Amino acid sequence: MTNHTPAASADDAPADIREMLRLSQQQNEKMTRVFDRPTTIIVLTWGVAWFVGFLTLWSATEGNPWFRTPIVPAGIVFTVLMVAGIIVSAVVGSRTGRGMRGAVAFQGTVYGISWAIACMAVPFFGGALLANGMSPELAALFYPAGYSLVVGILYLAGAALWNDKPMLGVGIWIIVVGIGAPFFGAPTNYLVMGLLGGGAFLVYGVWLVLRQRRRVARYSRTDARAAVN
Repeated sequence: MTNHTPAASADDAPADIREMLRLSQQQNEKMTRVFDRPTTIIVLTWGVAWFVGFLTLWSATEGNPWFRTPIVPAGIVFTVLMVAGIIVSAVVGSRTGRGMRGAVAFQGTVYGISWAIACMAVPFFGGALLANGMSPELAALFYPAGYSLVVGILYLAGAALWNDKPMLGVGIWIIVVGIGAPFFGAPTNYLVMGLLGGGAFLVYGVWLVLRQRRRVARYSRTDARAAVN
């Protein structure tokens, strides 16, 4: 008995393949947007906080040859910026998986909470050291280095979660800056942290913005070609 079941035509196969590729690209674009935007916000937030905060502290000492900032306002500015960085990182990070399900949502929530817990651990640990005899001069070296190591390690974790190699590089760089800055002594360590730490965040943040724009433009062209075909 002859089988009259219609076979798929040769013209259908390429169309099916193109449709599968288009759907795959759309899914990749969705996942990229889920992670890219929060990462950019966190990076730029810390870039501003470190660049302005540490340079303000540096200007409150004799290290700045151009002008001096009163020590109390400088301390307030630095504290406000650090707290703002912690809050923004915790809120944005915990909302990274919003709209997603399963492991992605869990990873985003845990990552955001980790920022708050880890950054709060630094001042509590520093307070314990001060209570046990750490001098103010040593504290001036400990706190910037402590924050740098914590933030760098969190960036390494984020790179592992989101398979982001540039984020991995920035995390390593921030750790190196945190380890190296104390060797310059206070207040020069503030200058090192502001320029090499905060500056690195700002450069990375600008690069992320440009990368997002390139991706949006590329996927827009792909969608336009798909619509024409």
